[in-house]
Amino acid sequence: MSKVDWDDAFSNAAYIADGSTYPDRWRRNATVFIKTQKYVELDTPYGEHPRQKYDRFLPSTKPKGLVVFIHGGYWLDFDKSYWSHLAQGCCEQGWTVAIPSYVLAPAVKISEITKMIAQAIETCSKQLDGPIVLAGHSAGGHLVTRMICESSPLEDNVKSRITRIVSISGVHDLRNLIHTRMNEQLRLSIDEAVAESPALQTPIASANVTCWVGSKERPEFLSQANQLRDAWQNRVSNIQVIIEPNRHHFDVIASMSDPNSPLTIALVGDS
Repeated sequence: MSKVDWDDAFSNAAYIADGSTYPDRWRRNATVFIKTQKYVELDTPYGEHPRQKYDRFLPSTKPKGLVVFIHGGYWLDFDKSYWSHLAQGCCEQGWTVAIPSYVLAPAVKISEITKMIAQAIETCSKQLDGPIVLAGHSAGGHLVTRMICESSPLEDNVKSRITRIVSISGVHDLRNLIHTRMNEQLRLSIDEAVAESPALQTPIASANVTCWVGSKERPEFLSQANQLRDAWQNRVSNIQVIIEPNRHHFDVIASMSDPNSPLTIALVGDS
């Protein structure tokens, strides 16, 4: 029986052409987008830590609802400033988009980040009425699906407003991360890995979930999407896996900037 190299299984940049250049691209695109927007609110606090802030991007008309996008980076990297351009598609469809930063490991553990994200969503939700859609990429995909578990720290009145969840290349079973070098910083125990794994938790029955993943992803990310679907099938209102052709882990989120892309439509519906 061969031993799995879990560091390799969760490695993305090494398998993507010019993979190391993507963070700079994201940051440039985000900066340009902010400069072109009239309806932007930056650095609104939702907690006491300097990283507990969110940016809000508003449509030009009365909002149809709220989309909250949670960024990835294996709970170890990035902040809201890399992803602003991803708000464009949903904003042009008439939705307000909030993008929070959060405190990263190793300063905090994943269970603490889960509580922070709930706090961010609750704070954003008070700004407007209507439906809430949660979207997240990679570690962010974990965090948004974690919000709709029965053990979620999210307040019930906010949870009841969530109409859709889109986990983009999400990590839904954290146990194998224990075997990676990343765990020197994540400090996951088996108990925390189980408690924080959406695929091992009970979801709220009303959840409508899409696991969106690129066809050129590392096999582990395709497996993670299928695992959540298999675990939650017949336990939620609806769950599906969509494999987008010719997309990898770093460009699978790109079409969120297009109001008419299949990914944006998966988020906000045919509104």
